[in-house]
Amino acid sequence: MLAADDTDLAHHVELIAAEFLTGFRLVAELGRPGVTIFGSARIGDTHPAYLAAREVGGRFAEAGFAVVTGGGGGVMEAANRGAKEAGGLSVGFNIELPFEQAPNRYLDVVHTFGHFFSRKTMLVKASEGFVLFPGGFGTLDELFEALVLIQTGKVLHFPVVLFDTAYWQPLLDFVHQRLLPRGMISPNDLQLLSITDDPDAAVERVVECYERRCAHVIAEPGKEDAQ
Repeated sequence: MLAADDTDLAHHVELIAAEFLTGFRLVAELGRPGVTIFGSARIGDTHPAYLAAREVGGRFAEAGFAVVTGGGGGVMEAANRGAKEAGGLSVGFNIELPFEQAPNRYLDVVHTFGHFFSRKTMLVKASEGFVLFPGGFGTLDELFEALVLIQTGKVLHFPVVLFDTAYWQPLLDFVHQRLLPRGMISPNDLQLLSITDDPDAAVERVVECYERRCAHVIAEPGKEDAQ
Protein backbone atom coordinates (compact mmCIF):
# COMPACT_ATOMS: atom_id res chain seq x y z
CA MET A 1 0.00 0.00 0.00
CA LEU A 2 2.85 2.40 0.76
CA ALA A 3 4.70 1.75 -2.50
CA ALA A 4 5.20 4.88 -4.59
CA ASP A 5 3.83 3.17 -7.71
CA ASP A 6 0.67 1.74 -6.17
CA THR A 7 -1.94 1.45 -8.92
CA ASP A 8 -4.72 -0.16 -6.89
CA LEU A 9 -5.60 2.58 -4.42
CA ALA A 10 -9.35 1.98 -4.60
CA HIS A 11 -8.89 -1.66 -3.62
CA HIS A 12 -6.69 -0.73 -0.66
CA VAL A 13 -9.21 1.84 0.53
CA GLU A 14 -11.96 -0.79 0.38
CA LEU A 15 -9.87 -3.19 2.46
CA ILE A 16 -9.12 -0.52 5.05
CA ALA A 17 -12.78 0.54 5.25
CA ALA A 18 -13.87 -3.08 5.73
CA GLU A 19 -11.28 -3.56 8.46
CA PHE A 20 -12.48 -0.47 10.32
CA LEU A 21 -16.11 -1.56 10.04
CA THR A 22 -15.30 -5.00 11.44
CA GLY A 23 -13.32 -3.47 14.28
CA PHE A 24 -15.99 -0.97 15.23
CA ARG A 25 -18.59 -3.75 15.31
CA LEU A 26 -16.40 -5.91 17.54
CA VAL A 27 -15.88 -3.06 19.98
CA ALA A 28 -19.60 -2.28 20.05
CA GLU A 29 -20.36 -5.91 20.91
CA LEU A 30 -18.11 -6.02 23.98
CA GLY A 31 -20.94 -4.68 26.11
CA ARG A 32 -18.81 -3.41 28.98
CA PRO A 33 -16.02 -0.94 29.71
CA GLY A 34 -12.57 -2.02 28.64
CA VAL A 35 -8.96 -1.43 29.54
CA THR A 36 -6.10 -1.95 27.12
CA ILE A 37 -2.91 -3.46 28.46
CA PHE A 38 0.38 -3.18 26.58
CA GLY A 39 3.84 -4.65 27.08
CA SER A 40 6.54 -6.82 25.62
CA ALA A 41 5.71 -9.95 23.64
CA ARG A 42 9.24 -11.24 24.31
CA ILE A 43 9.00 -12.33 27.94
CA GLY A 44 8.18 -15.70 29.44
CA ASP A 45 5.63 -16.70 32.04
CA THR A 46 8.09 -16.42 34.94
CA HIS A 47 9.09 -12.83 34.18
CA PRO A 48 7.99 -10.29 36.83
CA ALA A 49 6.12 -8.26 34.19
CA TYR A 50 4.19 -11.38 33.12
CA LEU A 51 3.21 -12.16 36.70
CA ALA A 52 2.14 -8.58 37.38
CA ALA A 53 0.16 -8.28 34.12
CA ARG A 54 -1.64 -11.53 34.88
CA GLU A 55 -2.64 -10.18 38.27
CA VAL A 56 -3.73 -6.84 36.88
CA GLY A 57 -5.75 -8.53 34.13
CA GLY A 58 -7.56 -10.62 36.71
CA ARG A 59 -8.36 -7.62 38.89
CA PHE A 60 -9.77 -5.67 35.97
CA ALA A 61 -11.97 -8.65 35.10
CA GLU A 62 -13.22 -8.78 38.69
CA ALA A 63 -14.07 -5.08 38.38
CA GLY A 64 -16.26 -5.82 35.35
CA PHE A 65 -13.87 -4.62 32.66
CA ALA A 66 -13.03 -6.32 29.41
CA VAL A 67 -9.27 -6.79 29.17
CA VAL A 68 -8.05 -5.84 25.71
CA THR A 69 -4.57 -6.51 24.37
CA GLY A 70 -2.77 -6.88 21.08
CA GLY A 71 -3.51 -10.58 21.36
CA GLY A 72 0.08 -11.82 21.31
CA GLY A 73 2.40 -13.40 23.84
CA GLY A 74 4.31 -12.09 26.82
CA VAL A 75 2.56 -9.30 28.70
CA MET A 76 -0.43 -9.50 26.36
CA GLU A 77 -0.89 -13.21 27.05
CA ALA A 78 -0.49 -12.60 30.77
CA ALA A 79 -3.20 -9.94 30.91
CA ASN A 80 -5.59 -12.03 28.81
CA ARG A 81 -4.82 -15.07 30.94
CA GLY A 82 -5.54 -13.22 34.15
CA ALA A 83 -8.85 -11.96 32.78
CA LYS A 84 -9.93 -15.37 31.57
CA GLU A 85 -8.96 -17.09 34.82
CA ALA A 86 -11.03 -14.51 36.72
CA GLY A 87 -14.08 -15.23 34.57
CA GLY A 88 -13.92 -11.95 32.67
CA LEU A 89 -13.93 -11.07 28.99
CA SER A 90 -10.54 -11.44 27.33
CA VAL A 91 -10.06 -9.66 24.00
CA GLY A 92 -7.18 -9.77 21.54
CA PHE A 93 -6.79 -7.44 18.56
CA ASN A 94 -3.95 -9.16 16.79
CA ILE A 95 -1.84 -8.01 13.83
CA GLU A 96 -0.44 -9.87 10.84
CA LEU A 97 3.34 -9.99 11.25
CA PRO A 98 6.04 -12.22 9.76
CA PHE A 99 7.12 -13.22 13.29
CA GLU A 100 6.31 -12.99 16.99
CA GLN A 101 2.56 -12.37 16.89
CA ALA A 102 0.43 -15.52 16.91
CA PRO A 103 -2.77 -15.09 18.98
CA ASN A 104 -2.42 -16.37 22.52
CA ARG A 105 -4.69 -19.12 23.87
CA TYR A 106 -6.53 -17.05 26.48
CA LEU A 107 -8.84 -15.08 24.20
CA ASP A 108 -12.64 -15.02 24.17
CA VAL A 109 -12.76 -12.47 21.35
CA VAL A 110 -9.99 -12.36 18.76
CA HIS A 111 -9.54 -10.60 15.46
CA THR A 112 -6.40 -10.26 13.36
CA PHE A 113 -5.93 -6.95 11.58
CA GLY A 114 -3.89 -6.38 8.46
CA HIS A 115 -3.08 -2.74 9.21
CA PHE A 116 -1.55 -1.28 12.35
CA PHE A 117 -3.57 1.93 12.17
CA SER A 118 -6.95 0.20 12.18
CA ARG A 119 -5.88 -2.12 14.97
CA LYS A 120 -4.53 0.77 17.03
CA THR A 121 -7.78 2.66 16.59
CA MET A 122 -9.72 -0.25 18.09
CA LEU A 123 -7.29 -0.58 20.99
CA VAL A 124 -8.14 3.02 21.87
CA LYS A 125 -11.85 2.89 21.07
CA ALA A 126 -12.41 -0.17 23.26
CA SER A 127 -10.76 1.36 26.31
CA GLU A 128 -11.38 3.55 29.31
CA GLY A 129 -7.67 3.56 30.07
CA PHE A 130 -4.24 2.18 29.20
CA VAL A 131 -1.85 0.25 31.43
CA LEU A 132 1.64 -0.13 29.99
CA PHE A 133 4.10 -2.71 31.27
CA PRO A 134 7.76 -2.87 30.23
CA GLY A 135 8.09 -3.22 26.49
CA GLY A 136 9.95 -2.14 23.39
CA PHE A 137 9.23 -0.01 20.34
CA GLY A 138 5.63 -1.19 20.02
CA THR A 139 4.82 -0.33 23.62
CA LEU A 140 6.54 3.04 23.33
CA ASP A 141 4.62 3.71 20.13
CA GLU A 142 1.31 3.05 21.86
CA LEU A 143 2.34 5.17 24.85
CA PHE A 144 3.28 8.25 22.89
CA GLU A 145 0.39 7.95 20.46
CA ALA A 146 -2.02 7.87 23.40
CA LEU A 147 -0.35 10.94 24.93
CA VAL A 148 -0.50 12.84 21.64
CA LEU A 149 -4.18 12.00 21.14
CA ILE A 150 -5.01 13.20 24.66
CA GLN A 151 -2.69 16.22 24.47
CA THR A 152 -4.24 17.46 21.24
CA GLY A 153 -7.83 16.77 22.31
CA LYS A 154 -8.45 14.07 19.71
CA VAL A 155 -9.63 11.63 22.39
CA LEU A 156 -10.96 11.98 25.91
CA HIS A 157 -8.46 12.29 28.72
CA PHE A 158 -8.41 8.65 29.78
CA PRO A 159 -5.86 7.36 32.34
CA VAL A 160 -2.44 6.27 31.07
CA VAL A 161 -0.68 4.20 33.73
CA LEU A 162 2.94 3.05 33.56
CA PHE A 163 3.59 -0.11 35.57
CA ASP A 164 7.11 -0.73 36.97
CA THR A 165 8.74 2.41 38.28
CA ALA A 166 12.31 1.18 37.84
CA TYR A 167 11.70 0.48 34.15
CA TRP A 168 9.89 3.71 33.26
CA GLN A 169 11.55 6.25 35.54
CA PRO A 170 14.48 7.01 33.18
CA LEU A 171 11.97 7.88 30.47
CA LEU A 172 10.08 10.17 32.83
CA ASP A 173 13.37 11.75 33.88
CA PHE A 174 14.05 12.53 30.22
CA VAL A 175 10.62 14.11 29.89
CA HIS A 176 11.11 16.21 33.03
CA GLN A 177 14.74 17.15 32.45
CA ARG A 178 14.86 17.62 28.68
CA LEU A 179 11.43 18.18 27.17
CA LEU A 180 9.89 20.39 29.84
CA PRO A 181 12.79 22.86 30.40
CA ARG A 182 13.12 23.36 26.63
CA GLY A 183 9.43 24.11 26.21
CA MET A 184 8.80 21.01 24.10
CA ILE A 185 5.83 20.15 26.33
CA SER A 186 3.68 22.14 28.74
CA PRO A 187 3.77 21.67 32.53
CA ASN A 188 0.22 20.30 32.51
CA ASP A 189 1.29 17.60 30.03
CA LEU A 190 3.08 15.94 32.94
CA GLN A 191 -0.34 15.18 34.40
CA LEU A 192 -1.21 12.89 31.49
CA LEU A 193 0.80 10.04 33.02
CA SER A 194 0.83 8.16 36.30
CA ILE A 195 3.27 5.50 37.44
CA THR A 196 2.99 2.66 39.95
CA ASP A 197 4.29 -0.71 41.10
CA ASP A 198 1.01 -1.63 42.76
CA PRO A 199 -1.58 -3.73 40.86
CA ASP A 200 -4.39 -2.34 43.01
CA ALA A 201 -3.34 1.25 42.25
CA ALA A 202 -3.17 0.58 38.51
CA VAL A 203 -6.66 -0.88 38.47
CA GLU A 204 -8.11 1.75 40.79
CA ARG A 205 -6.75 4.59 38.64
CA VAL A 206 -8.71 3.38 35.60
CA VAL A 207 -11.84 2.17 37.39
CA GLU A 208 -12.15 5.29 39.52
CA CYS A 209 -11.83 7.54 36.48
CA TYR A 210 -14.47 5.53 34.65
CA GLU A 211 -16.87 5.75 37.57
CA ARG A 212 -16.34 9.52 37.92
CA ARG A 213 -16.39 9.94 34.14
CA CYS A 214 -13.27 12.02 34.58
CA ALA A 215 -12.17 11.32 31.02
CA HIS A 216 -15.20 13.25 29.81
CA VAL A 217 -13.77 16.47 31.23
CA ILE A 218 -11.83 17.60 28.19
CA ALA A 219 -9.04 20.09 28.73
CA GLU A 220 -8.15 22.48 25.93
CA PRO A 221 -5.00 21.25 24.19
CA GLY A 222 -3.23 24.57 24.66
CA LYS A 223 -1.06 24.07 21.58
CA GLU A 224 -1.52 23.78 17.84
CA ASP A 225 -0.09 20.28 17.64
CA ALA A 226 2.07 17.81 19.49
CA GLN A 227 5.29 18.54 17.65
